[in-house]
Amino acid sequence: MKTVPILLFLFICSNYNSQTLLSLYGTGLVPSNNSVIGSKKSDKLTYDEIEGSAYFDKQFSMASVSTSYEDVLVRYNIYKDEVEFKKNEEIMVLPKTDTFSKIVFKNSKNVLVLLDSTGYYFEIVKGKYALYKKLKTKFIDFVPAPTPYQADQPAKFRNMEPAYYIKTNDRLIGNFKSTKDLASQLPDKKDVLNSFLKSNKIKVDKEEDLIKLVNFLNQQ
Repeated sequence: MKTVPILLFLFICSNYNSQTLLSLYGTGLVPSNNSVIGSKKSDKLTYDEIEGSAYFDKQFSMASVSTSYEDVLVRYNIYKDEVEFKKNEEIMVLPKTDTFSKIVFKNSKNVLVLLDSTGYYFEIVKGKYALYKKLKTKFIDFVPAPTPYQADQPAKFRNMEPAYYIKTNDRLIGNFKSTKDLASQLPDKKDVLNSFLKSNKIKVDKEEDLIKLVNFLNQQ
């Protein structure tokens, strides 16, 4: 006899929660500025005038940006390390705050996390030991032709090699030069790591190898 009231209560709670998601739109938001200032060719170059892309994916994708806010269309600007969102045909920048510290792309399942003041990282492995990937894009300025017989070198964006980091409970380590360097940055796991590294051909610049290593650490 109590089943119907309980189900009704759960339905009302669920409906209430879905209706109380905040709208990511209002005062205090910063509009996106898709330009590079200070080029030799112009005081300001728009992204359309630059070869390559500043974005992980130029197209907007639906994503969850907070448990308290509605899902929105977003894209990640690697060059500026900003997450842009689109609503009502306006493009704004997502605030870098704890409220918006985890962006989950619905289709690709990629996860971006904001780690303090160091910016956004792609989450590769979750756990006590987490693996993150940092992407960077470099702006290479326009170079005028040195002679009338040579062509100008256009301004371009160039993707840099990704950098990988391992997060423990209290710190973020990275910029590994070798497996020996990696083990030295985890002194409490040095013995088990050295044993693991001896029996596995791990390369510190290979994502699949680091996934294997971090999964091993999480099993200890």
